Amino acid sequence: MSIKTTRREFFKAACAGITIGALSGVSCAKPEPVTVKEGYKRLNLGMASYTFRKFSLEDTLVMTNRLGLKHIAFKNFHLELNSTEDVIKAVAEKTRNAGLDLYGCGVVYMTTEDEVHQAFNYAKTAGMRVIIGVPNHELLPLVNTKVQEYDIKLAVHNHGPGDELFPSPQSVYEKIKDLDKRIGLCIDIGHTQRLGIDPSVELEKYADRIYDIHIKDVSAASNEGSAIEGGRGVIDLPKILRTLLKINYTGVAALEYEKDESDPLPGSAETIGCFRGILSVI
Repeated sequence: MSIKTTRREFFKAACAGITIGALSGVSCAKPEPVTVKEGYKRLNLGMASYTFRKFSLEDTLVMTNRLGLKHIAFKNFHLELNSTEDVIKAVAEKTRNAGLDLYGCGVVYMTTEDEVHQAFNYAKTAGMRVIIGVPNHELLPLVNTKVQEYDIKLAVHNHGPGDELFPSPQSVYEKIKDLDKRIGLCIDIGHTQRLGIDPSVELEKYADRIYDIHIKDVSAASNEGSAIEGGRGVIDLPKILRTLLKINYTGVAALEYEKDESDPLPGSAETIGCFRGILSVI
């Protein structure tokens, strides 16, 4: 089958059954986790909790489990950065008791030295392994010291067109290439595609410094591109997944579904189902 000529049909066939299964009984009240086939575990699919930014921590945990995902990175909506140590530990324990790996947090913006210290203390207290962050350029020397002190990785997130700090993966790499190896990249494939850059090429180019990935689809390879359900947009998702398998990526590929903020579960299920469908046939 030619993916070039039958791309839409490929996605429909790969995703349909999985998406329906993930959505059976859409109420958040009774979690019904998806049974995930062993083959899908070639990649660690996860959740960036920004997807559920309009929902409580409890609903976020339920919906993440409903999608059959076992790794989650918290945005501050679900655990405030200025929380007390006791609150951070309690929320981390609650998350793990729900069967989820609280592997990281982000996106965390760092504009002052105090915010750098706060982010690393927060991550350490919660037992997180990765901070997905955007530090101001002048704070990178301090960040370099903190990753050495705490042995927590920092994955700098690129935000695409209009971002003055880190628009592209290359703009991140140029700033961190000579720093501690624990400072790397969170490549957002959607924002990268909106720059007109093939995210698969960037994934391969910076493979040894990628510590997180935000997976999604976008409607156009331009500044006007917006979030859309996986398989309906312009990103070559089979190529993305083949590249991740090729580079033996062992981190988390976290869904950041930015569309439908008041009702994100259907689109999230369709997108994760699409990724799983592709993984089952490539």
